[in-house]
Amino acid sequence: MVMLPPVSAALPTRRRIHLLALLLLCPAPGFAAGASLSLSECRLEHPQGLVSLAAECGQLEVPEDRAKPEGRQIGLFVARIPALSRKRSPDPLFILAGGPGLGASTFYTALAPAFARINRDRDLILVDQRGTGRSSPLLCAFGEQQIWDSDETATTRLMRQCRDTLAADHDLAQYTTSVAVTDLDAVRAALGYSDINLYGSSYGTRVAQHYARRYPQHTRALILDGVVPPQRILGTTTPLDAERTLQRIFSRCREAAECRERFGDPEQDYLELRQQLATAPVAVQLAQPRSGEMLRLDFTAQMLAGALRLASYTADQASLLPLALALANREKRFEPLTAQFLIAAAGYDSVLAYGMHNSVICSEDVPLFDDAAMNRRQLEGTFLGTAQIDSLRGICAEWPRGPVDEDFHQPLSSNAPALLLSGTADPVTPAAFGDEAALGFSSALHLKLPDQGHGQLAQPCMDRVMARFLERARPGEIPDVDSSCVQRIRPPPFFLSVNGAAP
Repeated sequence: MVMLPPVSAALPTRRRIHLLALLLLCPAPGFAAGASLSLSECRLEHPQGLVSLAAECGQLEVPEDRAKPEGRQIGLFVARIPALSRKRSPDPLFILAGGPGLGASTFYTALAPAFARINRDRDLILVDQRGTGRSSPLLCAFGEQQIWDSDETATTRLMRQCRDTLAADHDLAQYTTSVAVTDLDAVRAALGYSDINLYGSSYGTRVAQHYARRYPQHTRALILDGVVPPQRILGTTTPLDAERTLQRIFSRCREAAECRERFGDPEQDYLELRQQLATAPVAVQLAQPRSGEMLRLDFTAQMLAGALRLASYTADQASLLPLALALANREKRFEPLTAQFLIAAAGYDSVLAYGMHNSVICSEDVPLFDDAAMNRRQLEGTFLGTAQIDSLRGICAEWPRGPVDEDFHQPLSSNAPALLLSGTADPVTPAAFGDEAALGFSSALHLKLPDQGHGQLAQPCMDRVMARFLERARPGEIPDVDSSCVQRIRPPPFFLSVNGAAP
């Protein structure tokens, strides 16, 4: 059920799963550099070594179990990127990552330029949520190939092994969202801020909204990107949402003359590949896209589902899909489809904390799966099918459940202004989710970007829209923000060959 922004993309079923150096200036107003949280100069490194960013970093020690304040302590990794202006605003922006399982510091290093305009006037605060990044991460030690090749029984066994290993040094029940928002407010207090703004991506939107519920007196404004409404139980509609997005990609190809002329109806290639792979996998040999080493694997129906899911997460990846499906189905050239899957997926296994992911969903979502409300026959008709739901149930049957506030899944009622961002072709948090979440705010601006996927942060002009929103945010008012630029954003044209789109 991973909901990563396009750093997230998410993977179905067994494979769980979306650049500027900044100057260091003087401390923010109200900063209390006490012994509990001392920040010093540091560098934030991209996991793949792509970028190194200046920041101020430290650790805040908090009880793992807040009901046992004298018990085991964990360190929350905190980073601050000071505002460039000496006349900075007193309310910073806290950046919350998706997943669940991705650390905020990792997320930020991949998308820092999108926050540069906000950072002119506001401090940026990164808190690796407990269980992620450098905050006592709940990492499962298994390789990519183990996940690709595992059936549901093997996946459950791998996760059981991970649980047993992590449980030796962690109370796995103490890593839920309800606990994490208490950590966020502890960081706010330790840094001496009165009011804060929150940007949340994907699962991070759930965290941001729950913080606004628990701490309305400290919540100035929210930016929610790929929105999860509090009342939504995630996972049960994901196969239908993913299939709907895939069909929209095929429809766009049919509506585009060049794509239609080159591929006809890409849905036909999709259906024929599903039928073929349901019978037997296809042996594929290719150079590993990241290392260049020769790789031999069996391309299975499970991997096709992964490739389709990943390709639908961003419009850029979707532009390659009709070509990759046609090459695989008509010419038996599975290498492009396989490479697309491997490239899009490779970045997540090294940074995603599967243990934290399980602690969240096994407490907050899976126990509320309602068989009576699920149409399994309809789900089985999708490329994801019911495998993800069934696999999650197998994992969560043996994973510890943690604290979930009684009102966690109740509709929100907040006076804080909210900017909601959705793509109309989002396979995991469709635009209808944003409409639903907007009802929880007395003042909400919901922007829907045509034919875009999951996560709008890196879209052209979005940095200006977000900065303007924060400048003009007032309780109970919808900020006057010129957002007309987002309606001019269009998906890239489809690739007609390996050389690209038509000239």
